[in-house]
Amino acid sequence: MPDFSVFAAKLGLSFKNLDLLVEALTHRSYLNEHREYAGSHNERLEFLGDAVLELAATDFLFKKFPAKPEGELTAYRAALVNTVSLAASSQALGVNDFLLLSKGESKDTGRARDVILADAFEAIIGAVYLDQGYAAAETFIARTIFNKIDGVIANRSYQDAKSRFQELAQEKRGTTPAYETLSEVGPDHDKRFTVGLFIGSEEIARGEGQSKQEAEQAAAQAGLDKTGW
Repeated sequence: MPDFSVFAAKLGLSFKNLDLLVEALTHRSYLNEHREYAGSHNERLEFLGDAVLELAATDFLFKKFPAKPEGELTAYRAALVNTVSLAASSQALGVNDFLLLSKGESKDTGRARDVILADAFEAIIGAVYLDQGYAAAETFIARTIFNKIDGVIANRSYQDAKSRFQELAQEKRGTTPAYETLSEVGPDHDKRFTVGLFIGSEEIARGEGQSKQEAEQAAAQAGLDKTGW
């Protein structure tokens, strides 16, 4: 079992009830594999932390951009608190080294691990809120999340990948990109789509997903990465 007091210190936090931090880092799969474990998994804390994070991010953006309309503020908030952003913050804090996971879940990579890391990050926020109150949770969020806003705006990451690629393709190539479903495999309850991103007849990139929309977004992000746009 990791020394969670070491992790609390690394986070710059002093928990009155360290069990809350342990719970925040406990994935459901760990309990399934360790029946003797007396603690709880982190899903309730994640639920709470998600609400605290949304309020704190909304308050921050509302005050920072007094002239921005609701739609833009919503897009900024989504970019700040999406799975990729939270997973990156979680990774930077070293959450990976302290997660309690089953052996199977510990092998997950890519998006599956990002979801686990993002959920744990929200659970940590919930733990801080319960242990020390809203002000402490907001301070933690500000330190780990709010400093990303300038990059979000500079990189236009508040736009989804498809919107960004279309805007840049029109700007740089004078044309609108197209998406074509290249393959569709698996049973109805577990489909896997592969979509190609094209500019004219040129295939720029491919993406996969459990829906056509998800595959298109993946293809668009791959296109942005490949072209360097």
